[in-house]
Amino acid sequence: MRKKSINIVTLGCSKNIVDSEKLMKQISCGGYEIIYNQDGTYSDTVIINTCGFVNDAREESIDTILRFVRAKEKGYINNLYVTGCLSERYKSELAIEIPEVDRYFGVNDMVSIISELGIETDKQRYSERILTSPGHYAYLKISEGCDRTCAFCAIPLIRGKCRSRSIEDIVQEATILAQEGVKELILIAQDLTYYGLDLYKEQKLPALIKELLHIRGFEWIRLQYLYPAGFPAELVSIIRDNPRICNYFDIPVQHITDKMLSLMKRSHNREETENVLNLIRKEIPDAAIRTTLIAGHPGESGEDFRKLVQFISSFRFDRLGVFAYSHEEGTYAGRNYMDEIPDHEKKKRVDEIMKIQQEISFELNQSQVGKVFKVIIDGRDGDFYTGRTEHDSPEVDHEVLIPANYKLATGEFYNIEITAAEEFDLYGKPV
Repeated sequence: MRKKSINIVTLGCSKNIVDSEKLMKQISCGGYEIIYNQDGTYSDTVIINTCGFVNDAREESIDTILRFVRAKEKGYINNLYVTGCLSERYKSELAIEIPEVDRYFGVNDMVSIISELGIETDKQRYSERILTSPGHYAYLKISEGCDRTCAFCAIPLIRGKCRSRSIEDIVQEATILAQEGVKELILIAQDLTYYGLDLYKEQKLPALIKELLHIRGFEWIRLQYLYPAGFPAELVSIIRDNPRICNYFDIPVQHITDKMLSLMKRSHNREETENVLNLIRKEIPDAAIRTTLIAGHPGESGEDFRKLVQFISSFRFDRLGVFAYSHEEGTYAGRNYMDEIPDHEKKKRVDEIMKIQQEISFELNQSQVGKVFKVIIDGRDGDFYTGRTEHDSPEVDHEVLIPANYKLATGEFYNIEITAAEEFDLYGKPV
C-alpha cells in the first residue's frame, strides 16, 4: 500500500527551515512520505510554511498559496494547510480571502498540525529533525521570539517575546546533529546576544558555546545575528581562542547616527556600536564582519544618509546587505511615523550603498588572491564546485568557485588557494 505523501514548502528565513525540519520528523514518524519544496501537484497534502516579515515576503507567500490552491481545484492535491509567520499574523484575513485552504495554523502550532493529520506527537523526538540542507551544515535555533522593541520590526508581534531553550536541550539536539554527520553548526535566533536573559536572568551565549565545543564532530560553529546592544565582550576572546568557531560576526547595526538609532528604538548609540566593531577588529583582525542596514527609515534626512555612507565607506564591512524601509502595520513605526520618504528615493539610497559596498567587496576580495583558505564544499553548479570559507554563511554570503575537474566531495573540507576574485565570488584551486 502506497504511503500518503506530504509536501512541505518552506519560505523565508533559516528559522522557518528549522521549524519545517522538526515538523517533517514528526510527520515521518506517523507513516507519511515526505516531499520537500517541490511543486507537489501529485502529493496528497501540502503544508506551506510562510514568511510574513516584509512586503516582498508576504507577496511570495500569497503567490505560493494561490498556486497550490489552483492545484487543489484541479484535483492534484487533496489537502492544503498554511502555517508560519504570515498565517500567524493574518490568519483571520487569510481565511476570508483564501477560503480554499483547509486550515491555517500559527508559528507555534506544530502539535495542532500533527493532530490535524491524525498523528500522535512523539515527544521523545522533539530534538530530532529531517535535514533539508546538504547535510554537512545545519541551523540550530537556540531561542524563539524577541524582547527587543525596534520600531520597524514586526517579529515580536509574530513570534512573541524571547523564549530561550535550556542549554541542556540545545546540547542534546546539537549532539544528535553531530552524530548525523553535521560538520558546520550555525546558531540562529532573532537575537543571539539576548540568549539566556529570560531563562537564566543573565547572558548565557558564552556558556552555551563552551558546552557546544565539547561535542566532537563539528569543525565549524558559526554565530548568526548578534545584536550590538549589550554585546558580551567575552564572546570575542572565546571566538579568537577557539579555531573551531568561525571568525564571523553577523551584527546588524541598521544605521549609525544617534538620531536614527533613537528613532529606530535600537537601544544602542553610535559610540556603543563602534566600540563593539572596533573591539572585534582589534582582537581578530582577519574576522569577517557582516551587517545589515535600513535605508529610507522615517526621519532619515539627507544628512543622516550621508553620515551612514561615510561610516560604511570608512569602516569597510566585509559583508553588507541593505533594505529599503517597509512600513509594517502594528509596529511602533507603523503606528507613530509617517512613511514620508518616496520609494524612488529609498531605492536610490539602497543603490548608492550597494555600489559603495560592491567596490569595497571587490577590493577586499582582490586582497585574498594568492592566499590559502580552508573551504567546505556545498555542492556543484555546472562547471564549478561551490564552497565557502569560515567568513561566509550559506545562502547569504560569498562563495568560492573551484573548477569541477578537481573531483571534490560535497561536505568535505579542502585547502583552496584563491586564484582570482570578483565582487562577491572567489575562484580557487586545491593545494
